[in-house]
Amino acid sequence: MKTDNYGLIKVAAAIPNVKVADCQFNASHIENLINEADSNGVQLVCFPELSVTGYTCGDLFNSTLLISQAEEALNDIVSSTAGLNIISIVGVPVSVRNRLFNCAAIIYRGSIIALCPKRHLPNYNEFYEMRWFSPSGEAPCEQTVLCGQYVPFGDNIVIDCGQFSFSTEICEDLWTPVPPSCQAAMSGAQIVFNLSASNELIGKNAYLKQLVSQQSARCIAGYVYASAGFGESSTDLVYTGKGYIAENGVIIGQSERFSLKEQLVINDIDVNRIDSERRRTSTFKSSPASGSSRHIQVEYEVPSFNELHRYIDPYPFIPKDDDMRAVCGEIFNIQACALATRLHHTGMKSMVVGISGGLDSTLALLVCVKTCELLGLPKSSVTGITMPGYGTTNRTYTNAVEMIKRLGCTFREISIREACDRHFKDIGHDPAIHDVTYENTQARERTQILMDVANQTGGMVIGTGDLSELALGWATYNGDHMSMYGVNASIPKTLVRYMVRYVAENEVDSSVREILLDVIDTPVSPELLPADPNGNISQKTEDLVGPYDLHDFFLFYTLRYGFTPSKIKYLAEIAFKDIFDKEAINKWLKTFIRRFFSQQFKRNCMPDAPKVGSVCLSPRGDWRMPSDASARAWLEDIDSL
Repeated sequence: MKTDNYGLIKVAAAIPNVKVADCQFNASHIENLINEADSNGVQLVCFPELSVTGYTCGDLFNSTLLISQAEEALNDIVSSTAGLNIISIVGVPVSVRNRLFNCAAIIYRGSIIALCPKRHLPNYNEFYEMRWFSPSGEAPCEQTVLCGQYVPFGDNIVIDCGQFSFSTEICEDLWTPVPPSCQAAMSGAQIVFNLSASNELIGKNAYLKQLVSQQSARCIAGYVYASAGFGESSTDLVYTGKGYIAENGVIIGQSERFSLKEQLVINDIDVNRIDSERRRTSTFKSSPASGSSRHIQVEYEVPSFNELHRYIDPYPFIPKDDDMRAVCGEIFNIQACALATRLHHTGMKSMVVGISGGLDSTLALLVCVKTCELLGLPKSSVTGITMPGYGTTNRTYTNAVEMIKRLGCTFREISIREACDRHFKDIGHDPAIHDVTYENTQARERTQILMDVANQTGGMVIGTGDLSELALGWATYNGDHMSMYGVNASIPKTLVRYMVRYVAENEVDSSVREILLDVIDTPVSPELLPADPNGNISQKTEDLVGPYDLHDFFLFYTLRYGFTPSKIKYLAEIAFKDIFDKEAINKWLKTFIRRFFSQQFKRNCMPDAPKVGSVCLSPRGDWRMPSDASARAWLEDIDSL
């Protein structure tokens, strides 16, 4: 049984209520939130800037009593949380050799691991920190004494905890041209904690949220931001308790602004995912860190599994509702522009597509029509061929015929039955035996027809196969596996349906829309076996190879982040907990792994195709894998959870 949570580190941004200059009150609230965070399985919790004293003490920071009270309060926090397996990051003023520093105190198991002073101090408008504090550049030493402990001191410290590494920066540090977190990330910090006290102004929060998101993307890191909330002085400024958790450009958790209640914003940062992104990003690896970082090793006890706060999207390829129209429109235009470039380069003005009445061929036909618009070609330049076979049903046949005609394309119908019957006779195959020979004969006959018609019209065959089919090898080698250009090859099956719906709603008239909506509702099938007695589809792809919902989930995390099968299985059980049971997930994950490894030979000779997203299987750049690689280790890993 694995106990490392697969690199999912539970973090929290804590927003306590404070009383300005009442260190005892503030310490008690900090302790309560640390205990609450620990009970929720949080591994690291971050508090706002100067949370022990309150940020808005002003000239009270010159008071010896306030600074000594702050140290006593910090000592209480250290002592009271010593028995907890949680790292706490608390804001506190610290006097070092007659200078006062605005610090992040990192606490674990009764020890202050490090003190990290603020590097950049604002000294404008409502902020006059340089009136009381010194910047970290004026630090007179690399170690100081606090709460009776010798503590590492500096703004370049990275804490290494075995499974993960982290660093801190404070408020204004983030707003500078080169935040300290950039150096820390280049030195290995996977998570950055920002202790802040940012007041509220019109429009400021939107900018701040974008800043946090972009810094996490720039550093390819997790970023936890905790800012002062209720209780900070409103003499001139208002603090609304802003808490954000971001991972590589995406906000995955946020607080409720303007709340008078204390808050814990909890989520899980995937450091495995961060490591994967950094390994594949050559510019990240080649960029030098400015200055050197000090690494402090901590023997952190990795907790056992606990419930994730992180949302695991079961459909990682599907755009969010707010982005759906824009993303699908962009993908559609990428497909069409890519095909237009290929036609322009070759001088060809004809496209040939085999139309089955299913989703994939429908999308390919729509891309061809869009390409005609871009190139100023008549839609009759697209030849849509329906090739009825043994398993063709009336529904798909009718949709195919009507769609081709209503789009204004050239329509041709060429039955493959007679040719396949003759071929079975030539090779001595009994057509009553519905085996792989029976099915592949039909696929290859259709491909031969398409290729020859393309020769007749001086054009090219446009492939219809999608990314999911390529991953599973669900294509007949040198049959539907082959074309002269494949426009759908980097679009997964779960997304194809949304692409067709986008075109139906935005690119065609009502007569075509009617057909497209019925295609969307048609079961996915190669229609290579005879229909049932009622004339309905008898061969449903997902009954044979498994649900595409699962396979696309497996594909995304296998290719995009290189996760282990056991971690993918763990995530899938969370994402699909109300849809598939654990046995089904286990079964189809093994199917995916077996097919993904065994079918690489088909991908190694796949036609050119446009890349539209971050996951692609082109052997010319995105996925380079030997056809004979063994799947043994991956299959064994599935059973390790």
